[in-house]
Amino acid sequence: MVLALQLFSAFLILVSLLPFISNPHWIFRVAEFLKLQLIPLQIGVLIVSSFYLSDNPELWCFQIIQFGLLIYHIYLLIRFTKFWRVTKFDKTEKASEIVKVISCNIYQFNKEFDKFNDLIRREQPDVFLTMESDSHWEGAMRVLEKDYPEHVKVTLENTYGMHFFTKLKVYKKQVHYFVSDDLPSIEVELETNDGHRFVFFGVHPPPPSPTEEETSKERDGDLLSVAKRIRDYKLPVVVTGDFNNVAWAKSSILFKKTSRLIDARIGRGVLSTFHTKYWFFRVPLDLLFHSADVFIDMLSTYPSIGSDHFPVGFTFYIDKHSEEQDEEVQNLDKGEMQEVNKRIEEGKEEESDNR
Repeated sequence: MVLALQLFSAFLILVSLLPFISNPHWIFRVAEFLKLQLIPLQIGVLIVSSFYLSDNPELWCFQIIQFGLLIYHIYLLIRFTKFWRVTKFDKTEKASEIVKVISCNIYQFNKEFDKFNDLIRREQPDVFLTMESDSHWEGAMRVLEKDYPEHVKVTLENTYGMHFFTKLKVYKKQVHYFVSDDLPSIEVELETNDGHRFVFFGVHPPPPSPTEEETSKERDGDLLSVAKRIRDYKLPVVVTGDFNNVAWAKSSILFKKTSRLIDARIGRGVLSTFHTKYWFFRVPLDLLFHSADVFIDMLSTYPSIGSDHFPVGFTFYIDKHSEEQDEEVQNLDKGEMQEVNKRIEEGKEEESDNR
């Protein structure tokens, strides 16, 4: 039993330490996703080990390291729970109406088209974004076009198709291919019904994983390209989609600092979105960032529509800056812009063997 505890403790310590290594290979980057799973396992090991410490002093070394890493994980994640204080904002007279958005990686091979269409009909968002939508999904969603006359369709069969639909007035729309000609991002300048303009960005970079991309280079390059593009925008900005990343990862923090946006999950809950079928391994891959003049009213997930991701819904309004929300905006530290530029170039140079 003691040997098993030592081996399992060593494994948990190893997985906890891997993200500290700045290597883009999936082995190091996927380990960043697992902090939600590590915490209960570490607590369990610490409790069981406590019964054997008196007769096995060598366990102390393992458990002191384990306890330190557990505290570190809790420190990272506590801000993504409802225990973290979130300032409540009062809308001013100049605030916009509420805008409702649904974003969903529908999973290209999911054929339960009606479940998603019914969700849109029921919830009536002002904007919705789909990822992994191919020609079959494009055909299935045509029934929604009567209510959503403005759209951007990027129909691909490589699991990186993307479709954007809205009821709002569109001023500009553009499809970007920042690191590869088969990895789109959608940028749209919109106006609310009461005259407030804002920029919507939909993203879906590839994940580092043993079954997809060997490294995180394309993902990081794509996301940081978006961040650099919008960092000096004067209009309010919302960026959402399947980031294939977690908010506490170093690359996500670099995205937030580069873009000068705010992570909407802070103080609202972890809201894990993937995988719908395996509850213990769920992680929050579908993220939402916004500028300081965008105020999140609601952020939640919807029941499964047959995909491996849960749909994400949120509502927001646009208003003048507040000191409290301005304080949440972080800026790059000295030398970090060089790292951003390096990662963007590495993403452009990377060649995928899976698409």
